[in-house]
Amino acid sequence: MRGACSGWRDDGVGWRDVGFYLRGRLSQTIARILNRRVPVPRPPAALDDVLRGPVTPLALTRLLEGRSNQARHAALVRWLQARGVPFRRHAFGTFEGAGENLVVEVGHGDAALVLIAHHDAVPKSPGANDNAASVAILLALLERWATREPRIRVRLLFSGCEEIGYLGSRAWVRAHGVSDVRGVLSLELPGVGDSLAVWDASEPTPFLSTVRGALEGLGLRADAGYHVVGRIPVFGSDHRAFAAAGVPAYGLTSVPTAHADALRQFIFHPLRTALRRGGRRPPPFDTYHTARDRADTLDPSALERASRALEAVIETLG
Repeated sequence: MRGACSGWRDDGVGWRDVGFYLRGRLSQTIARILNRRVPVPRPPAALDDVLRGPVTPLALTRLLEGRSNQARHAALVRWLQARGVPFRRHAFGTFEGAGENLVVEVGHGDAALVLIAHHDAVPKSPGANDNAASVAILLALLERWATREPRIRVRLLFSGCEEIGYLGSRAWVRAHGVSDVRGVLSLELPGVGDSLAVWDASEPTPFLSTVRGALEGLGLRADAGYHVVGRIPVFGSDHRAFAAAGVPAYGLTSVPTAHADALRQFIFHPLRTALRRGGRRPPPFDTYHTARDRADTLDPSALERASRALEAVIETLG
């Protein structure tokens, strides 16, 4: 099933695709090694209970948490259908793998702000912070927009196979282009921390200025309530598929201020830092790609802060 990031072959293979393939397989292998001795995982929440439950980011994290990638995709489809949300399916397949993106359009305008949350997870990880919580934030926003749409056009891209070199977003850009995109934010690890990080922001752009202004409008101060970080050498996410096509595109992540220095060292020198710290990683990377990435490690206030940040960007652009 394509929603499960299964194997598939296609034409049009380039060296860049081979690099993404090798990097994705390495990431999957590392995750399997990290989680090789994990205890029997907790069963996922009953889907009907989630569908009938509260529509908050923390509660909706249970929609995907602990499920296989095939089940995560199916659960997301079921939630959208149950809420009567129109969406498009975009199936893709290359030699790297196959899956399906789900796309929701709200608001009106010639160009869209694209908000991305991938629905897949690495093997043997419940995938709560990475990245069920990001999907949950966008679903909670959709619920709020049911009675009042945003004043601008917003495209929600629930991408597949991000853990395989953000394959789903690359396939989307390849198939649809970026001529109608005004800017992109991809949500990653939104549930741990008391500040926000906008990353892969190497150069000033009008869109980055808008994001900064929106965050400051929430009372967040630069280098305290939010941080702007240049390109990160090892870690990446879906926005990079759009950035490669020339669109201003950034990652958005929650980070704990108390661990800011350790985080900076880790994200720019992950192997060296991990060796120095005896294999320990600073939050939120202490649970990243592990069996400990559960909803009970998430902070509802961090999820709400990320949600308000997205709303503020949309309001500022409007």
